[in-house]
Amino acid sequence: MSSPAGRVPFAALTLDYPMSVGVFGSYPEAQKAVDTLSDEQFPVENCLIVGTELRQLERVTGRLSWGRVLLGGALSGVWLGLFVGLILSLFGSGVNPAGLVVSTMLYGAVFGAVWAAFGYALTRGRRDFTSVSHVVPSRFELLCEHKVAQRAREILTTAGLITTAPMSPPVPPGS
Repeated sequence: MSSPAGRVPFAALTLDYPMSVGVFGSYPEAQKAVDTLSDEQFPVENCLIVGTELRQLERVTGRLSWGRVLLGGALSGVWLGLFVGLILSLFGSGVNPAGLVVSTMLYGAVFGAVWAAFGYALTRGRRDFTSVSHVVPSRFELLCEHKVAQRAREILTTAGLITTAPMSPPVPPGS
């Protein structure tokens, strides 16, 4: 099970002397291997799943135009204006709260559109598209502490999740 907060001290993500037990094509396959080890009463706290061979995927989602840039900036500004207006209306005395919120939303729309136009103008057409990107590993390597790596390999070989191959230490990044 992964950490609910997503933040774990780096020391908890290392092993003293890790050895490669198996390489899997997907994260669920690596999870299944650890689950199999757990079912066999293996000390899974000595295991580490490492995503390797990282690739950056970028999905182009659309074309950028001045209209789209200005609209996106204005909409972002409206949200900022709404937030500022609500905060100011809490502390404003003798001011119409609805009028304050609407006016800050309008100012936010103008500010957002101008700011987005400024940023888009600086690109000078070098990036006229929108996209989303994500870094994904191509493989997942299961590492175990050297004292228990052979036992893990035997359990996973018996379960048919890996084939026997000589164990080797993981290759350091950049080698």
